[in-house]
Formats: sequence, C-alpha cells, structure tokens
Amino acid sequence: MNGFFEYVGTCMPQLLVGMKLTIIMTFLALILAVVIGLVACLFSISKVKPLNWLSGIYLSVIRGTPLLVQAFFIYFGLTSALGLRIPAFNAAIIVLCLNAGAYLSEIFRSGIAAVNKGQMEAARSLGLPYGVAMRKIILPQAIRIVIPSVLNQFIITLKDTSILSVIGCGELMRQGQMIVARNFRSFETYAIIAVMYYVVVIFLTKVFQMVERRLANK
Repeated sequence: MNGFFEYVGTCMPQLLVGMKLTIIMTFLALILAVVIGLVACLFSISKVKPLNWLSGIYLSVIRGTPLLVQAFFIYFGLTSALGLRIPAFNAAIIVLCLNAGAYLSEIFRSGIAAVNKGQMEAARSLGLPYGVAMRKIILPQAIRIVIPSVLNQFIITLKDTSILSVIGCGELMRQGQMIVARNFRSFETYAIIAVMYYVVVIFLTKVFQMVERRLANK
C-alpha cells in the first residue's frame, strides 16, 4: 500500500498538468460552444430558409458522427487537405466547441420554445422589432431556463476531452498514457486518472446544484 501511495506521489505532478489543461480546454471550448450554439439556434428558428438549411446541415453532421471521427477529420483529414498544421490543443478546442455547440443549439432552442409565445406577440404588438424582442425579452428568459442543461453539458465536455488524447493533446488522459508507456503500470495509473475525473465531476456537480438552487429561489 505504501508503494502505491509513493507511486501516486510520483505520478501526480504530471497528471495535475494534464488536469489543468483538461479544465482549460473545457472552459475555452464551452465559451465558444455557447456562441456557436446560440447562433445555430437562431439560424434554425429563422424564417430565412438558407440559414435553416445551414443550421440543419451542421446539427445533422455533428450529431450524426462520433466525436472521435470528428477529431480525426479535423486534425488529420482537414489539415492534410488544406496543407495546414494545427497544434493539437487548437484542434481539440475546435472539435470540442463544434461538438458541444450542436447540442447547446438544441438546448437553447428548447429553452426558447418553453417561453410563453404570448410574450413575443405582446412585444410585437407594442411595436418592438422581432430582433429586439428576442434579445431583450425572450432570450433572457430562455437562458435562465436552460442554465441547468448548459452546466450539464460542461461536465459532458470535460469528460469528452479524454477522447482527444488520440490526437496527442496533452490533457489528463494523454499524460496518463505517457506515464504508462514509461513504466507499464497501467492498472494503477488509469485508476488514479479515473479517481481524478470522478473527484472533479462530483465537485462540479455539487457547485452546479448550488447554482441551480439559487436560481430557483430567485
């Protein structure tokens, strides 16, 4: 047992570097995903047909293909076709934000649909343009409704970062693979990684539950 704890102490500095990168990737990807998801949502409910089609194609492709395939396509396929070289970290952010953005788009759309339609009709009857009514009346209420689902997507994206170890991004899972490649102690290493993910997810779940309760009391 003492040997195991010594091994944990030996691995932990490198694994903490990976966890830090995992959290950074998740935050950056979700910030961009919220923007992408909101734009895709507004396109999907727009009366302009080309915007509907564009949003529909994006959602269909992202939701219809695995994250691993998307990572390979962007990091290996797209860069090869365009003759570009994208750092693994940048490619990981692109993959995560595009993937999460598609699901957030549907979350936002359901939030807008949950707002009473009479509020838009009342706003238009008062002379407010559609865009102003959407921005000042509908969206604030919709965002409040979807916050729990957005927070849940944060946790999903955090766990999805582990898949991006396949493109060499130095997040937690990749750091663990590098450690195993040196000492072949896969059981102990992956057990430590699993516990680290579990602790972070449980912590975030508790924090998000507190946020939800505060919002519910307002």
